[in-house]
Order: sequence, then structure tokens, then C-alpha cells
Amino acid sequence: MEWYPLWNSLRIAACSCIIVFLSGIFMAYYVAKLPRTVKGILDVLFTLPMVLPPTVCGYLLLVLLGPKRPLGIFLGRLGIQVAMTWYGGIVASAVVAFPLMYRTARGAFESFDPALAYSGQTLGLSNTYIFWRIRMPACRQGILAGTVLAFARALGEYGATSMLIGYVPGRTATISTTVYQLWRTDNETEAFLWVMLNLLISAVILLAVNLLEKNNKKAGGV
Repeated sequence: MEWYPLWNSLRIAACSCIIVFLSGIFMAYYVAKLPRTVKGILDVLFTLPMVLPPTVCGYLLLVLLGPKRPLGIFLGRLGIQVAMTWYGGIVASAVVAFPLMYRTARGAFESFDPALAYSGQTLGLSNTYIFWRIRMPACRQGILAGTVLAFARALGEYGATSMLIGYVPGRTATISTTVYQLWRTDNETEAFLWVMLNLLISAVILLAVNLLEKNNKKAGGV
């Protein structure tokens, strides 16, 4: 049994999770402070990948980053190829996982008591200090839950990933694409093993989310 799909899935999910964590928190923080109309428009834009079929997201990424498209040609001249490479999977996974992180982080920031920030400002604390030492710790449960969900979504991504990077054994294969290829070639024994492994990983992730929610409820009840 070749373990490359597991390693590849984990590194794609980890890299995309880092990107989504930073971009999701940044966008959630600033969007939460915008006027209602602007916020509504950006919400639709940032949440769209969550409701679109993953294959549609993958198709749009191909249209944007394909080797024969203007942006793809430009990146190719820089020696960067996104389509049919494992790091193209990072792009695909980040796009579909971003809405989970964004929505969860935005909800956490909107539930933050602004009086805590105002108190810090009256004490002469900088906005950067207030954000990292007051706002983030107060919203940590929601942000951690969003991070875990984004990682799980990236780990299980199939549609956009298969469209953008395909399936090349030892190069772009992930757990999801491997299960499909094994099933397609009637290798149901190995496909079942990968499915069970994926179920185990998913169960651990869901357990982590439940623990975070339980801790959050306990913190809220204190």
C-alpha cells in the first residue's frame, strides 16, 4: 500500500490551513467593522465557494490558472505551474476551506465585547496589542473551531482538487482522488482501507471540534 496519498493530503491540508487561517482572520476582522451593505456584498463573495459545487470551483480555478490562460502563462514565465502539481492542491483546498474559517472567525469577532477593546485603548494600549492579547484570546474557541473545520475540509477535498491537479500517482494523488481511482479500477480492497483511514482521521477531527465547543460552553457559563 503506497502511503504517498496520505502524506500529500496532510501537507496540502496543513499548508492550505495556514493560508486560510491568516487570510480568514484578516478578512473576518475587517469585514466585521464595515457597513451593513458592504459587509453583505463581501459575505456573498467570500462564502460563495462553500455553496458552489467543488467541481465548479475547480473549473473556475482552471479558467484562471490553467497553463494556457493569461495568469497561468504569466506564472509559467516565472517558473510556477499550478495545474497538475501537488501545490496546486493547496490553492484548490484553500479556496473551498476559506469560507469555513472566515464565517467562524467573523462570528467570533462580532460576539466580542467592544468594551474590552475600549478599556485597553483608555490604558494607552496599541491596536496591535489589543488584537493579539485581548481580542484573539477572547475569541480563541471560535477561531480554533474554524481552523479545525478548515483543515478537515481541505483534507477531504476532492472536486476542486481533481479538476485542478488531477490524479498522478506519486505526484498529485490525495486520499480522495486515490479512493476514486481505486474504485474505478475495481481495487475495492485498497479503496476500503483508504476510506477507513479517512473515516478515522475525520472522526478525530470531529472529536476535536466537539471538545472545543464543549470548552466554549463551559467558558461561557462561568
